[in-house]
Amino acid sequence: MIRAMKGLLAASLVAGCGLAHAAELTVMTSGGFTAAYQQLGPRYAEQSGDTLVSVYGPSMGKAPEAIPNRLARGEHADVVIMVGYALDELIRQGKVDPASRVELADSRIGMVVKAGQPKPAIGTPDELKQTLLAAKSVAYSDSASGVYVEKQLFKKLGIADQLAGKSTMVERIPVASQVAKGTYQIGFQQVAELLPVAGVTYVGKIPESLQSVTRFAAGIPKTAEHPAQARHLLDYLASPAVQPTVRATGLDSVAR
Repeated sequence: MIRAMKGLLAASLVAGCGLAHAAELTVMTSGGFTAAYQQLGPRYAEQSGDTLVSVYGPSMGKAPEAIPNRLARGEHADVVIMVGYALDELIRQGKVDPASRVELADSRIGMVVKAGQPKPAIGTPDELKQTLLAAKSVAYSDSASGVYVEKQLFKKLGIADQLAGKSTMVERIPVASQVAKGTYQIGFQQVAELLPVAGVTYVGKIPESLQSVTRFAAGIPKTAEHPAQARHLLDYLASPAVQPTVRATGLDSVAR
């Protein structure tokens, strides 16, 4: 009964779009929510009649693909899905409608090793520390999780100096893909970005006492061509009915 009610809710959210003409929506989304979006987006498009044009890039950083950099050079978007505080900066700059902000999911940091390698112990802060000290090389992303790993996690563990010579921030591409190739021994990124990558073994999340929880949120740029249809899409992505899919990708649902 509960599952049926959730399905009806999702259907009603999508059906609301049918009252308007179908639109082509450009959706810019960053890594942490991508796996969920890639499952939910096609479902929404099929039911609503809207076409989703997907553009991928990190929430921040110097890469030209980063969402703020895309918007700065005039690229069009109807929806942006990104790290919450990066979205807040776009709102502060007047580029995204503050009333459109929707909370989507929370993301935690995890670790991978190359497939076939033993899973090191990282269940406690001391175990994680010893694993990092023993590693020949460590990689992390150039987005929110990697910034935390480089600037805070290593310092909290008291090993920033020891890690400086063997840790690398990987730009743009998934960290796990480089671990799968053997370029780096271990890799850190948000769990939802690690799980879809073949060729690695997911070790687990870092200890909760050292964890950095990243909130993913979405908004509608003030230059959006189809703000009404964009709002329907955001309501769908945040709806209770889609949360099992969101959680299955390694994210945590937002308490509402």
